[in-house]
Amino acid sequence: MTSPAPVPPPWRLAVFLLATAVGVLGLRAVHGLVASWIPVAARPASFMWILAGGLLIGHAWTFRLVEPRGWAWIGFGPEALHPRYIGTGMLLGSGAIAIPIVALLALGWVRLSPAEAGSSLGAAGAAAALLVPAALWEELFVRGYAFAVVLARWGARRAVLVTSLAFGLLHMLNDGASLQSVANVTLAGVFLGTVRLRTWSLYAAWAAHLAWNLVLVVVLHGVVSGLSLPVPDYRLVETGPDWATGGAWGPECGFFA
Repeated sequence: MTSPAPVPPPWRLAVFLLATAVGVLGLRAVHGLVASWIPVAARPASFMWILAGGLLIGHAWTFRLVEPRGWAWIGFGPEALHPRYIGTGMLLGSGAIAIPIVALLALGWVRLSPAEAGSSLGAAGAAAALLVPAALWEELFVRGYAFAVVLARWGARRAVLVTSLAFGLLHMLNDGASLQSVANVTLAGVFLGTVRLRTWSLYAAWAAHLAWNLVLVVVLHGVVSGLSLPVPDYRLVETGPDWATGGAWGPECGFFA
């Protein structure tokens, strides 16, 4: 872990938010020029890439204009891109959601049900094209520069608490959101914030976040945060009580998760 750094003035966070907004709007303008060439099925993924790209632009401008400590300060420098950190994140993220689902399967409260035949490989590629940038923009937004600023001003516990609450509230925009889903996503934010702190790598938090989603969608063909993607051959369906299985939101909303 790097040594404590001087606390940045609050206005630098405002610069970051403004730079990010400009980055997102600029990419949306470019996207509008080429949108007719993008297949309809690929447009949700392209929007996720706009958000991720806008946040990368926002960070880059902030580091160039007002924050000289740069990418390393938020755990996104080359030294944070270590296979051990990425592997740790992937293992923790996949295990954190796979273990409760295995328990639900053992109880018979979820099951794998046959679905329409199709290409599992193609569906996995389409899902990854959406989930990779979705996890990236959420991690950059919640546990990137904003996390580093709160960490420097108020310490680790408050940084994890504040950003986890923001993470939970961010998912209120998803279809079918409820108090239980927001609470569970907030707890997931505590988990991801802890990964970020313990490894000092935003890549590790991104890997954990992505692995969680990939297990739900690509491996188990389930629902992630209320989003149901087209999946062939089989689908994870809930047969038990919603408080345990998460209902329409998916297993990550359930008590076991």
